[in-house]
Amino acid sequence: MTGRQKDLYWVLSLFLMLRMVETVSGARGPFTGTHMSSPFSASDVKQTPTVDVYIQCREVCGLNVSDRCDFIRTNPDCRSEGGYLNYLEGIFCRLPPNLLPLAVTLYAVWLLYLFLILGVTAGKFFCPNLSAICTLLKLSHNVAGVTFLAFGNGAPDIFSALVAFSDPRTAGLALGALFGAGVLVTTVVAGGIAILRPFTAASRPFLRDIVFYMVAVFLTFTALYLGRVTLAWALGYLGLYVFYVLTVVVCTWLYRWQRRRSLVYSMPGTPEMLSDSEVEPVSSNSYDYSEEYRPLLLYQETTAQILARALNPLDYRKWRNKSVYWRALKVLKLPVEFLLLLTVPVVDPDKDDGNWKRPLNCLHLVISPLVLALTLQSGAYGIYEIGGLFPVWAVVVIVGTALAAVTFFATSNSEPPRFHWLFAFLGFLTSALWINAAATEVVNILRSLGVVFRLSNTVLGLTLLAWGNSIGDAFSDFTLARQGYPRMAFAACFGGIILNILVGVGLGCLLQISRSHAEVKPSHPVRSPTRDLNSRP
Repeated sequence: MTGRQKDLYWVLSLFLMLRMVETVSGARGPFTGTHMSSPFSASDVKQTPTVDVYIQCREVCGLNVSDRCDFIRTNPDCRSEGGYLNYLEGIFCRLPPNLLPLAVTLYAVWLLYLFLILGVTAGKFFCPNLSAICTLLKLSHNVAGVTFLAFGNGAPDIFSALVAFSDPRTAGLALGALFGAGVLVTTVVAGGIAILRPFTAASRPFLRDIVFYMVAVFLTFTALYLGRVTLAWALGYLGLYVFYVLTVVVCTWLYRWQRRRSLVYSMPGTPEMLSDSEVEPVSSNSYDYSEEYRPLLLYQETTAQILARALNPLDYRKWRNKSVYWRALKVLKLPVEFLLLLTVPVVDPDKDDGNWKRPLNCLHLVISPLVLALTLQSGAYGIYEIGGLFPVWAVVVIVGTALAAVTFFATSNSEPPRFHWLFAFLGFLTSALWINAAATEVVNILRSLGVVFRLSNTVLGLTLLAWGNSIGDAFSDFTLARQGYPRMAFAACFGGIILNILVGVGLGCLLQISRSHAEVKPSHPVRSPTRDLNSRP
């Protein structure tokens, strides 16, 4: 197959995938939220008919200008289930109609900045804490590579999918994003790796990943065709990923066993001879001074100096040596990095002190739990008042302050305490909720743009959301290829999308089904009703 034939093949595949999702969704109404009251039809959950959600929201642009604001505010189908900002109200109520292009432009800029927030949070805080947890739990590189580290790399995609699946109106956005990211990574990113560093792919690991990816895609298309997802089907997604992890572990063990049997020890192993899943966890605390700039004469820093240096996201020595483009991007990252440094602890097992910053870590004991309370369910739990008098966030602050005071007086600046490893789990939870909060805003913006331009959720997922969430994966894979690890980067292309589809769809459907069980009392099993496109609610 020539290069032109391959390009034509992938273009036709993307077109057919889009048409199949749109056609099946239009016929049966799963996932997209445009022709069905709910994207899921659990066989043992009673469903009540509801009006057509997304068609009604799109009708706002067909109304008179004076009626649009009242329509957005009074119609419950146009309200966001989560998030901190009401983007539809901002477009149709806060700004005059002649400034609609300005509102759309501002939302597009904010969308790009949210993608930047997702990348910084996942790459600088979420993944390092996952790496520390893997080291602390003494997991093998194989298990860590296909579980914790893979989840860290795919965190934006998975969290965006979970947020989208939580609302029937945006479930199609999740499927479109997962498939769009899969096509983008397996074509553009994989092709870019081969261009940057030509290599010979390992046949058996490559075939293994392709088979699992095709099975995951087949299961998803089958669910689209049937128009329903049951509890067993959702658990099957997660079970298939567990089976994939076990397959990777067993294959790697057999590979090592064959090498020992053949007594091939004369040639030292190179990075390209390793299995595709033997990914070395790389610690990534990018805010530390390198060995080159450490002072020759050590001096004892004060607590205030330690806190100021720990909260400084800018290395002035690097700043002078970098290009203008790097400086411009760094200026955009500075507010995000400062906020994350203030709220998310990072543990680095590769350092002698484990990245222990006594004043900052004590401050984390107050701020991180507060962030957890104010970001979980968009702050609904944090502002809840106990007994109608005392809010939850105040209790969290009091308890955190007490723990911080005890920790500060019981530890020292030079030596980390024995319980320092617990900060890795705290940082993991805090960064995960930051990612979830940003992903919620991304989904809400895309849904609002879909209402304004009357675009399908599937189209938005296949394009904007997929491209935005795949930027980080593309840069990390290209960096691995330049450093001499093209096979590792190529394997990460397929391993990551397998995780995203199986865990993103499986866990998203499972949460939606469990939420349906909690909201609707199981009684007589009734399948979710469907409605014709031309019918009126």
